[in-house]
Amino acid sequence: MNRINKVVKQIENQELASYLLAGCRAALAGGSIVKDLYNKPHSITMKGEIDLVTEADVASETAIVASLEQDVQGVEVMAEESAGKDLVEPEGLSWVIDPLDGTTNFAHGLPVFAVSIALLENGTPIIGAIYCPMQDELFCAIKGCGSWLNGEPIRVTKTASLIQALLATGFPYNIHDNLETILRQIKAVLPRVRDIRRAGAAAVDLAWLACGRLDGFWELELKPWDTAAGWLLVEEAGGRLSDFSGSKYSCFGRETVASNGILHSELLKLI
Repeated sequence: MNRINKVVKQIENQELASYLLAGCRAALAGGSIVKDLYNKPHSITMKGEIDLVTEADVASETAIVASLEQDVQGVEVMAEESAGKDLVEPEGLSWVIDPLDGTTNFAHGLPVFAVSIALLENGTPIIGAIYCPMQDELFCAIKGCGSWLNGEPIRVTKTASLIQALLATGFPYNIHDNLETILRQIKAVLPRVRDIRRAGAAAVDLAWLACGRLDGFWELELKPWDTAAGWLLVEEAGGRLSDFSGSKYSCFGRETVASNGILHSELLKLI
């Protein structure tokens, strides 16, 4: 809790500080469950041909929702495993939760995954928390106040040339519907950058962008819980998000491009 309190003490708006505390506490609760289950046999069900759900997703979501409801009453919740398919951008305040972003990694024993929690106000994040339990890294952000990693402020890179940039991308579950677009983008981007990474968890990619480990990221067909917290992390760390045309970003849209801001226009041209 020391890393959370270190941030909370810097926030003058006590209401926002209480929301951040709630979001971080819930992220740690969910992450603790995921970590405990990591090396145990998994119960796996399928939401699609390659879209997995494990016992950790469900258990983490249950713990997160319970923690949030204990700390903050009366706020709507949109969580991945219970939200259904017909997603509507909420009005007012709403928690948006991914109890385990990177389920495929988790199921295969790859230690790259995260819990992602955001508080939206009329569709825009005002609080974000991403917790990577295997690395014990807690990222958080408050709108207008900054982004932090384990209590220390973070910033995006100052990389100004694509050939010096390390980018990340991901592939949607409906890969067959988007294969030609994805291959075209890889072919356009890869020769013009230092390299591309594919971690398999968009929340982790955005957190890594916010703290300067990556210079840019793009992906198709992400869900609100994949990007809501990372969106705020990146922008509060000095970066930028948009859709593929450069228009205003929404975590309810189909397209995500994120960068340190400096490279954004060049990256959009390639994508």
